[in-house]
Parts: sequence; structure tokens; C-alpha cells
Amino acid sequence: MVPAVPAVPAVSRFGRLLAVGGTAAVLVLGGSAAVAAPAGVTAPAVSAVTHSGPYGQLRTAAALSADRLATADLVAAAKYGTGSPIDDPAREQQVLDAVARQAVEAGGDAESTVRVFRDQIEASKLVQRALHRRWDADPSSAPTERPDLGEVREEINRVNGGLVRALAASAPARTAPYCGGLLTAATAHVRHARGLDALHATALRRALPSVCG
Repeated sequence: MVPAVPAVPAVSRFGRLLAVGGTAAVLVLGGSAAVAAPAGVTAPAVSAVTHSGPYGQLRTAAALSADRLATADLVAAAKYGTGSPIDDPAREQQVLDAVARQAVEAGGDAESTVRVFRDQIEASKLVQRALHRRWDADPSSAPTERPDLGEVREEINRVNGGLVRALAASAPARTAPYCGGLLTAATAHVRHARGLDALHATALRRALPSVCG
């Protein structure tokens, strides 16, 4: 039987999620209160810098994908013990419809953007399933607090917007013959810079195959 996870009060807003040295160090800021995030939940680093040049543009896309993947830990913690399924076709379609609109607004290609985000969603579910299996096998490692899923999704939407714009800005690099090699190098840089574990490194590779042409 899946153990229940005690609920925690919702905070007034989902604050910036901070990562320190690749280790989970999430703070959810609500007014003057700061609530530590669940144990075992990694935090997205904030990719505020947009790099120039083909390699830099692809590195920005890889970094934002890593940001998005880090939110998968929070989604997993929010759903764990609630009976909520990891697969959520209605929510997934909402995301795909939104990024298609945003791609057009950003001067990008809606179809290729949707392909990238299908991979992003599958990578996120890969992380969520793995974490649920881990917590089932070792209940002592399961989170003891539950993030607010609505607020986590607000953060996902914010990262999605940044990734849509990064994809639009890097369109020439993404369709160039050298894209695969540069993306591999950019992904390796992000993986090492973030100190990703094997699960998140695998998921990051799963998130990115549609970035190149």
C-alpha cells in the first residue's frame, strides 16, 4: 500500500527555486515565511542567462530543459500517495496547445516546438516514475511534505515560456548539420555544471532528441 503523504498548507505564491551545488535546496517563499521543500526533492536552477552563438543557444535550451526536469521531482512529490496518475493527457494537451501558440508569437515553428515538448513531457514522466518506485521501495526516502501542484505548474509554465523562446531564437542552429554535435556537447556541459545524478542525466538526454532539425 502506498503511504499517505501529509498535506502542508499552501503558500501565497511559488517562489524561485534555488539549487546549491546540484543538491536539493528548495525554498518556497510565501510572504515572510520560508518553508523547506520535501526531502529528496531536487530543485531547478534558474537559467536566467541567454547565451549567444549556435553553441550558446543550444546550451540555453539544454539548461532550460534541465530546469524543467527539476520540477518533475516536485510534481512527483505532489502526486505521491494521492492516487493521482503520472500520465495526465488533459494537462499534457494543455501544455502542447500553449507552447504551440507561444511558438508562433515568438516567431518560431509550432510543429517542431510541440515535438520538443512531447519529449520534455516524456522525460518528466520518466523521472516521476523512477522516484515513485524509489519511494515505494524505501519509504524512509519519500518526501514528508507535499508541494502545491498548482504552484509547481505555474513554475513549469514559466520555464516552458523560456524554452519556447530559446527554441525560436536558435532555429538556425537547430536545423544546421552541426546541431547534433553541438547539442551533445551542450548537454554534457549542463549535466556536469548541475551535478545531475544518473536518473536526471538520462532524463535530460530523453528530453532533447527533437531539438535538432
